[in-house]
Amino acid sequence: MAEFYIVRHGQASFGAENYDKLSDLGHQQAKWLGDYFRRKNINFDRVFRGDMVRHKETMEGILTYANNNPTENIDLGFNEFDFQNIVDAYLSLHPEQTLAADSEPALFYRLLKQSMLSWSLNKLPTESLNETWGDFKTRVSKALDAVCDTQSKLPILIVSSGGVISMLLSLVLELKTHYVMELNMQVRNTSFTHFYFNKNGIRLSSFNNIPHLENLHKPDVITFS
Repeated sequence: MAEFYIVRHGQASFGAENYDKLSDLGHQQAKWLGDYFRRKNINFDRVFRGDMVRHKETMEGILTYANNNPTENIDLGFNEFDFQNIVDAYLSLHPEQTLAADSEPALFYRLLKQSMLSWSLNKLPTESLNETWGDFKTRVSKALDAVCDTQSKLPILIVSSGGVISMLLSLVLELKTHYVMELNMQVRNTSFTHFYFNKNGIRLSSFNNIPHLENLHKPDVITFS
């Protein structure tokens, strides 16, 4: 069977004016993962990624240690959903839940989860959304199909984001909608999720792996943003 690894980007710049770039730790996480793949002799001949900066920077960090030169495919289907747009649409209905700029990250994640749930249940005003839940599901499905239609002798690497990884899992495992939100909050930066596939289907091998971070015995390098 063929196989692919889908990796969540390294730690992004949470709280900065531009979230869509890696922090210093995010760059290091990507390099640690690339070194792990090198030591395990896991090589890639194709890379799929979204066109976000954090996807590109994570890919570049991983491939610093690559023993080959994989073909790069940019697929917008692997871009993260616009979480700020979804939160804004939710707050237009529930302005009393607006958070102060200096609120703790945990409060923002709680608001994001509530917003995503409303989004998935089609309870947000469509005219305020850049993308409906159904549109998001469809584009992730098409991106997954593109990967599985690829002829590749070596494993395929995908670099994406937590929401896409969660949606992809729900498609493969036929999970109920609310599990997408739960999984999304669990996906760790530069974790990899491993799948096998052939013409008969896709099989999950492992989820949310971070051996390249756990082996450092430094809890502060394990992040979720």
